[in-house]
Order: sequence, then C-alpha cells, then structure tokens
Amino acid sequence: MAVALEPIRTSFGVSVVLAGWVIGIYQLSLTASMPVVGKISDVLGRKPTYMLCVALFIVGSFGSALAPDMAVLIACRFVQALGGGGFMPAAVGIVADEFPQSRQRAIGLFSSIFPIGHIVGPVLGGWVVDSFGWRGVFWFNIPAGLLVLLLAGLLLRSGESRKRSIDTLGALLVMGGLSCLMCALSLMAYADSPGMWLLIGVLLCGALLIGIVFIRHEGRVEDPIVDIEIMRGRPFVAANVYNFVYGAGVIGVMSLIPMFAIGVYHMSYLESGLILVPRAVGMFVTSTLVSMFMMRLGYRRPIVVGTALASVSLILLAIEPGQLRLAGEELDGAAALSFIVLVMGLGVGMAAPASNNACIELMPQRAATITGIRGMFRQAGGAVSITASTLVLYQVGDLALGFRVVFVGLALALAATLPAILAMPRSPQRM
Repeated sequence: MAVALEPIRTSFGVSVVLAGWVIGIYQLSLTASMPVVGKISDVLGRKPTYMLCVALFIVGSFGSALAPDMAVLIACRFVQALGGGGFMPAAVGIVADEFPQSRQRAIGLFSSIFPIGHIVGPVLGGWVVDSFGWRGVFWFNIPAGLLVLLLAGLLLRSGESRKRSIDTLGALLVMGGLSCLMCALSLMAYADSPGMWLLIGVLLCGALLIGIVFIRHEGRVEDPIVDIEIMRGRPFVAANVYNFVYGAGVIGVMSLIPMFAIGVYHMSYLESGLILVPRAVGMFVTSTLVSMFMMRLGYRRPIVVGTALASVSLILLAIEPGQLRLAGEELDGAAALSFIVLVMGLGVGMAAPASNNACIELMPQRAATITGIRGMFRQAGGAVSITASTLVLYQVGDLALGFRVVFVGLALALAATLPAILAMPRSPQRM
C-alpha cells in the first residue's frame, strides 16, 4: 500500500495531506478495531472472530479496487482495516492457546514471520503498480484473502466461547476521539481563516472531552473494551507509552518511505518497493534470533538496543542524498537508502518480539485482549504520525526538508522512551 500512495495521489490529483488519509484512515480504523477484536476473540472464540475479520478485509479490498474517487477509497479502506485490525489479536490468542508451555517463544517466532510479508509485499506491490496501476494492489488481496479464509475454515479449531458483553460504546469513543484529533491535525494544513481555526479548536476540545468520557466509562462498565486493570499497572502503562511512540517512529513513518524514495531520491515505483526489502530481511534475521534466545536475553536489552538502532536509522534518513559515506566511500541513492532501512530492520526485529511478549506473562489468560490494547496504542501512534508527518510536509513545502524535520523529531521521540522501557518487566522469570 505504501508503494501505491504516490500514484494514488497523482491519479486523483489531491494534496499529500488528503492522500495520507488513505493510510491514516486504515491506521485509525485498525486502532479502534484491535481492542474490540481482542475482546470479541476472548468471548466468542478465536476461529469465528478470525474468519469474520478476513471476510471484512476482502470486502474492503474489493470496494477499494473499484473506488471512483478519494472519498469512496477512504471509506473502503476503513472497512478493510476493521478486518485487518483483527488479524493480530485473534492470531496471538490462537498461538497462546496452542502453545501454553512455550508461549514466549511461539509468539516471538510468530512475529518473525511478518518480515517475509514485508519482503514480498513492497516488491510485488511495486511490480503490480508499474504493470497494472495502483488498483491492482487491492485486486491482489481478494484471491489471497479467499485462500486464507478457506485455510482458516479447514485448519483452525473452534475452541470455546464465553458469554460476556462487548463494550461497543467504548470502541466508538476510541474511534471518535482519534477521529477528532486526526481531523484537527489535517485541517491545520488548510487553516487560513478564523473560522477554520475555530473548527480546529472545537475538534481538539472534542478529542479531549471524548477522552475524559472514555476513561470514566471504562471505569464503570462491567466488561470494558480497555480493561482498567491492564491499563493501570506500572508495567502496562510503560508498555503502552512505548508502543505509542514505537508506532509513530517505525510503523507510521515507514509507510511514507516509498514516497520519500520517489520524491527525494527520484526512484521508480518498483525501486521504491525494492528499497524496503533490506528492512524486512534485517527484521527477519534479528526477530528470529531474539525469539529463540528470549529466555536468556530477557525483554529489556533487545528493546533498548533495537530502539537505539531505529533512532540512528531515522537520523541517517535525515542526511541529504549523496552525503552518506560507508568506509570512506560515498553511497549512491539506492545503496544509501538500502543501508539505512537495513539498520532500521535490524533494530525493529530486535525490539518487536520482546515488546510483543513483555506484559503477556502478567496475565497469560488475557493474551488476545492485551495484544489488542498494545496494538491499539501502536496503531494510534502510527495514525498520529502519518497525519502529523503529512501536515509537516505540506506546511514546509520542500519535500526533502519536511522529511528531515519528521525523521529527526521521531528519532528524538524514540530515544526518549528509555525510562518506559526500563519500567517494563525484565524477563519472564523476573517481573
């Protein structure tokens, strides 16, 4: 999808801010759906929840492929993300149920599979966009989704369901608050009158008010969508803070890297997809190693080292093209970007398995719910990052300078998460 963003923008002739909503709305919908699906999965069972999510993803992809304008495309991406948001919580719940005696390693290895998709996706996406246009990216999802749906029906066990309520109002409040915040950030790019600034102020106040109502509601409802017990403990608070910044620094902004490669390094669509492959390779290598040795390494050390490498890679991205040298030799555009995203991938691969497991052992019976909440904070960080980044790019005017501002700011934010990392559990044995 990241590879298709720039051709979508030029196809509809819209600004970078509006084009950013193609990814931003997905992040927003994902943010609201992950904790809901985590709870639904705990209540109704893993298999039906997972299959429903796959079906929604297929429907959203079909609508996106046929979208006649940006409004319809954004709406269909919203539906697509309602399904996509359920993949991780339901799948982690399935893995946790199937491997109770080796949960940490199983979840870590499960996470290490993602980079394979990260390798195939951008390369395939770049080829599809070059050969068939951006709509081909969505058409590809349909047969792939139908295959997953068939395999899920044949291979997954039904499991048990529990009769408990779903906090629909809590989910709507999460989505409403984030929508107000993201709309306010996006409108800042067009604010040229007192009336527009008044609307932005109203939206920001609405986000704050909804947040207060949400906190009060979650404290009173019998089965909250965001369990206060999970939110209140010091390790959970630290993990949620870290995941929000992590989402902003390595999930949200990486969606804009193909645009950066095309606009600043003047690469083709296919090359902008290929440039993400080293990141995925680095992620696969380090995430597999960390998963295998997590019991020995613990949680904190991989997260600290991985976050440091991610911060360094963002600083390197801020260096002007042609200025990066390795062993005294100047690197050309493609080589420089490949090296930088490889460093990013090595760091993300170190941090991901440990941060995925860091609080699950505190409540292993709530693995899907905890994963949903963790994912909510990550995706919220990614959604805010995309919206804020596109706003900076629009306001600065110079794409290269705007990206430098974004990269340096996110690098500093990631470095500032060290206290939160140190407040997380040290290892499965020493909480």
